[in-house]
Amino acid sequence: MAGRPVHTFAVVRREQMTPHMVRVILGDAGPGTGFDTFSPNEFTDSYVKLVVVPNGVDVDALPQPLTLDSFAELPTAHRPTVRTYTIRQVDTERREIAIDFVVHGDQGVAAPWAAAVVPGQPAYLMGPSGAYAPDPEADWHLLAGDEAGLPAISAALEALPDNAVGKAFIEVAGPDDEVPLTAPAGVDVTWIYRGGRADLVGEDRAGDNAPLIEAVKTAHWLPGRVQVFIHGEAQAVMHNLRPYIRKERGVPAKFAASISGYWRRGRTEETFRQWKAELAKAESATTG
Repeated sequence: MAGRPVHTFAVVRREQMTPHMVRVILGDAGPGTGFDTFSPNEFTDSYVKLVVVPNGVDVDALPQPLTLDSFAELPTAHRPTVRTYTIRQVDTERREIAIDFVVHGDQGVAAPWAAAVVPGQPAYLMGPSGAYAPDPEADWHLLAGDEAGLPAISAALEALPDNAVGKAFIEVAGPDDEVPLTAPAGVDVTWIYRGGRADLVGEDRAGDNAPLIEAVKTAHWLPGRVQVFIHGEAQAVMHNLRPYIRKERGVPAKFAASISGYWRRGRTEETFRQWKAELAKAESATTG
């Protein structure tokens, strides 16, 4: 990751989508920046690494072209924090990128940044990467997730062909957290309310008991080949929905390859990445 280029953008505007979601639109910061170095990809789960640089750091004075290595000689407190976010939308004509952030007060690093940025402020991204896009040859589509997975689900719904058939389940705190979605007429979208913030609700509404799990498991299973995209809180997704899809429903991995946790209650992104690596190692040992 250290040697990958860091693209420089500028904040164009900030939009309050819901009480707990902020959209930040980024554009070119000047000649040789933004879309001059950033190339969008074709995935609807296209994601970037947001490089949050502490205030007071003169980025222009760092070794160029900019990479994470450029910050290596700075004191630890002046080095950036990296967080992963899905791109909600890319407008190549306007040369703008929209990224949605779930914001809960001053918790975390990237969310407070998104809640406070002003037009003209610089923003730094690495990527994009991605692996999923709707397969028009699938007989039907199953999409599910929470607020963290909502941007990718929204993009996937927009990318589906007009004749697509499917089901989408989205778990949020409550009705105020719904956002407008564009989906084909044949795709049923169901909003599920957990009754509070995903990181604060009791165990009876989270993890193994997340309402999203029951909604997906009790949904009518359609005939034909399904393509599955499920992303959200790791305990709910990795330990509940993924086994249901792959084992109980018998969906081959190549059609259910995009099932993964985006975050886990009680963990930072750094410790979450460590947990995912340990889980993958354990699963590899079991299947090997």
